[in-house]
Amino acid sequence: MTASSDQSSAGPSPTPDSLRAALRGIADPASGRDIVTAGLVEGIELKGGLVQVSLLTDRAHAEAMEPVRRQVEAVLAAQPGVKNVAAVLTAHKAAAAAPAQAPAPHAHGGAGQKAVLLPQVRAIVAVASGKGGVGKSTTAVNLAVALARQGLKVGLLDADIYGPSLPRMLGLNRKPEVRGDRMIPLDAWGLKAMSIGFLVEEETPMIWRGPMVMGALEQMMGQVEWGALDIMIVDMPPGTGDAQLTMAQRVTLAGAVIVSTPQDIALLDARRGVRMFERTRVPVLGLIENMSFFCCPKCGERSEIFGHGGARAEAARLGCEFLGEIPLVLEVRTASDAGTPIVALDPECHASQAYAALAARVWAKVSGEAAKAGPRIVVS
Repeated sequence: MTASSDQSSAGPSPTPDSLRAALRGIADPASGRDIVTAGLVEGIELKGGLVQVSLLTDRAHAEAMEPVRRQVEAVLAAQPGVKNVAAVLTAHKAAAAAPAQAPAPHAHGGAGQKAVLLPQVRAIVAVASGKGGVGKSTTAVNLAVALARQGLKVGLLDADIYGPSLPRMLGLNRKPEVRGDRMIPLDAWGLKAMSIGFLVEEETPMIWRGPMVMGALEQMMGQVEWGALDIMIVDMPPGTGDAQLTMAQRVTLAGAVIVSTPQDIALLDARRGVRMFERTRVPVLGLIENMSFFCCPKCGERSEIFGHGGARAEAARLGCEFLGEIPLVLEVRTASDAGTPIVALDPECHASQAYAALAARVWAKVSGEAAKAGPRIVVS
């Protein structure tokens, strides 16, 4: 992922045609023709100075195309009006008829197989849900901050390309620094963070196809200077699509945490999320019941607005651990909207204590210290 200099943003605005013309100076290593004439440029997406290029290749020629991919980024980054460039390699159409099968996420060898990304991260944990609106991103952010407060080196990756929420929740509105061909993650609340939302305007829609999304996600892992981390929390998009498959294939996931609310419809979607990770051979660390109950700030009366105990029962049914209950608290929402995670704003409140207990249990499980950690802690 390459960013141009400030000077390159001056002058006329780029168009797909002007960018395609610039690419005619790059040769296809197989045929000797330029990559446009050779039909290797599958598509060019241009949104607000952010350029995404998909290059056709197949598994056998992927290694030979890697220098071409880097050259495409360098050439387009120098074009007037271009702010950031990401070129990705996509599978050749001729191979599309082959049945898709997810390889084991822990595999490292094999001819033509891509190397596993993020080798310096000790444990990578996906925070996922089967549907949106259950507070998954809020959980991911506060879990990451709670882990950092416990003295760990923590990374937070926003894998939701279509709906990135980390910039708002972390209070960040600046672009990452670029050194050479690598981006530097932003620092906030004791952790390192990266999101596609740092690269585009907040209201810019990401109208991308699957290969572009997968390529952007791979580059936020492989072309960002994360350094050595104890743990990385990945805020997954809702559902069971391209991003989930990319994570299962390209990194060694230590496990997944599934977030749900107590009602039946959310639990049904959470069940799909559990089964998806099981099919890709990713351990499910457990279920969290978010918005589990509400306590009136004036009278203290407890109300179970969405029901209660559904996630605990579902975890037992699926054979997963129940990791705890997170209450529905107004301050969690207002703090997130203001860009300050509740764990950082008020570490002693009920919700922050629940996130801290969750962080301690997750770290115990992925670090191999679960047996020494004693009984699990469920704050309710």
